[in-house]
Amino acid sequence: MTALDGSTRQLTLVLIVVGLLVGVAVAPQAWDRATEPDGTVAVVELHGSITGDSATAVIDDLRDARQNDSIQAVVLDVNSPGGTASASEQLYLAVKRTAGEMPVVASVTGTAASGSYYAAAPADDIYVTPASVVGSIGVRATLPSASIPEGQVVTGPDKVGGSTPDEVRQRVETLRRAFVGSVFAERGDRIELTREEVSHAKVYAGASGVENGLADEIGGVDTAIGAAADDAGLSNYDVVRMEAPQPSVLAQLGLSADTTGDATTEQTFEYRGVDTVQYLMLHGTITTDTARNATEVTANATA
Repeated sequence: MTALDGSTRQLTLVLIVVGLLVGVAVAPQAWDRATEPDGTVAVVELHGSITGDSATAVIDDLRDARQNDSIQAVVLDVNSPGGTASASEQLYLAVKRTAGEMPVVASVTGTAASGSYYAAAPADDIYVTPASVVGSIGVRATLPSASIPEGQVVTGPDKVGGSTPDEVRQRVETLRRAFVGSVFAERGDRIELTREEVSHAKVYAGASGVENGLADEIGGVDTAIGAAADDAGLSNYDVVRMEAPQPSVLAQLGLSADTTGDATTEQTFEYRGVDTVQYLMLHGTITTDTARNATEVTANATA
């Protein structure tokens, strides 16, 4: 063996050791790159009664999801009996806009009735559990008093309520047609019910909703997340939950802190004592106390 051969072997050995050291140093970085998520699925909560404030919170979450480059899909986690017509319409438009930019899948974890079903309608797919509830596609309104309240003077005959009963009925019919029309525009190719049957505003258990086309598949939130990720082409993804504002324990039970134990329109839907018409896309109970000239709304409890 010559001296040159020995030097060559030593150099080769050094290069091998250096290569191993470099490989050990680079391997974790390469592994991190290989395991980095392709994107994120955002879970946006729509829980509780829909009011101006609660709708704004969900709309803001959807806007944040659209503006976040890492978020590639949205799951709308729905458990709501609906609420005011105006707020429900705004939610519908926000979900529709989001669905135009990325996959949106709805997961009904309890109730998607009336206004909350309206909001979920633009989703690519609606997942339900067998015991969850969907439907109640319709509108209701509270009528103002026809008489001038005692101790008040008004400047015109419409100042008390602003609308006659016939005008309120016409407005309700207009809102109903818009609601039913939007549902058929979004899901008309899947719904097995006629427009008249949908307009009956019946609620259906989740399994029945799948059969009649108001929902698509049986599955929980995790199933909906997986479907949204597949729609977005994500095989490795993170999940971020955008939680809804937490209502009080009484509000979650559909109750108020007053002695009657009922949720009043003022407490639930920001009614401030002016005797005006309330247009609601709500699955619940409305009663009128003529003695107090007040309307009370008890939304179905959503746990």
